[in-house]
Amino acid sequence: MSEEYGQERPYSYAGAGVSIEAGNALVRAIGPLARATRRPGADADLGGFGGVFDPRAAGFTDPLLVAANDGVGTKLKLAIQHDAHDGIGIDLVAMCANDLIVQGAEPLFFLDYYASGKLDNTVAERVVASIAEGCKQAGCALIGGETAEMPGMYADGDYDLAGFCVGAVERDALLDGSRAAPGDVILGLASSGVHSNGYSLVRKLAVDKGWQLDRPAPFDHDRLLIDALMAPTRIYVKSLLPLLRENRIHALAHITGGGLLENIPRVLPDGCHATVDADGWTQPPLMAFLQAEGAIEPEELARTFNCGVGMAVVVAADDAETVADALRATGETVFPIGSIGSGDKGCTVRGSAGTWNADADWSATHHG
Repeated sequence: MSEEYGQERPYSYAGAGVSIEAGNALVRAIGPLARATRRPGADADLGGFGGVFDPRAAGFTDPLLVAANDGVGTKLKLAIQHDAHDGIGIDLVAMCANDLIVQGAEPLFFLDYYASGKLDNTVAERVVASIAEGCKQAGCALIGGETAEMPGMYADGDYDLAGFCVGAVERDALLDGSRAAPGDVILGLASSGVHSNGYSLVRKLAVDKGWQLDRPAPFDHDRLLIDALMAPTRIYVKSLLPLLRENRIHALAHITGGGLLENIPRVLPDGCHATVDADGWTQPPLMAFLQAEGAIEPEELARTFNCGVGMAVVVAADDAETVADALRATGETVFPIGSIGSGDKGCTVRGSAGTWNADADWSATHHG
């Protein structure tokens, strides 16, 4: 090298902060995790430039493909801050797979994107292991993904996640929002916790109220507060698929951002208005804790959190009991939460005095 620039060591990618060997080691480590998610239609190993899936081998005749992508929001900050990486991948899969099932689609395959400033293989393997567990719960194959090491883009210890899932549904079985009708009943499937929405508010409450997350939860002394907050999103795919194949379900709504108020109208046709009776189920202790800590009004609660209902199932009134029994037999907790009537497309959530800590009877309406 010329004296003008002085004697310097040769530049390398590793010297810039990116370890190709660490990335290769991670791919080798997660190979068995991906293979454990194989299903009909997906049997290739990781390592190619793209994943391959064969819908015919999965049993489809005339399928429509349905795709969804998502992340887990600022719940990821809690996972990083509290070394709670072992369920966050289930959340990632759930947010995509539950969005597919509401259109009648069976999740087929999943791809993940994991990005960090410096790759920590110990953390990355835990995250990917939880993604693989989520894929098993959803019945889809983990057929590929991307790991990006980007020095300077993320603070030390931070990482980001994104997921992409593709499903299929036979053309004549697509749930397209046209089947729900006045007189139908809405069943609620219990959530497993906050799921993956509303964590910006949760985290603000934690800071402002000085929560001790590593101590037992005030509402459950047998469980740490951080564990209650980090409970993975429930995946409803395997419970719902048999009923979809029997043509028993008119509509499904995944209760994510926007809560009950804004998600149910997304699956209703024009001229249908959903009414949800908050008296129809017991507010989970975690939700009651969040509401009390933040003095959150019922309307705000209904559009921010799932309020204990992770999936809304719209069925014919004369079929509601049979569907509810079938769902309970798969392990779901089911309760009737409302009905579909005639009116402007939208949803009204209402409750009596005392429900959700209200001083008087209340209602909140959103028009879709």
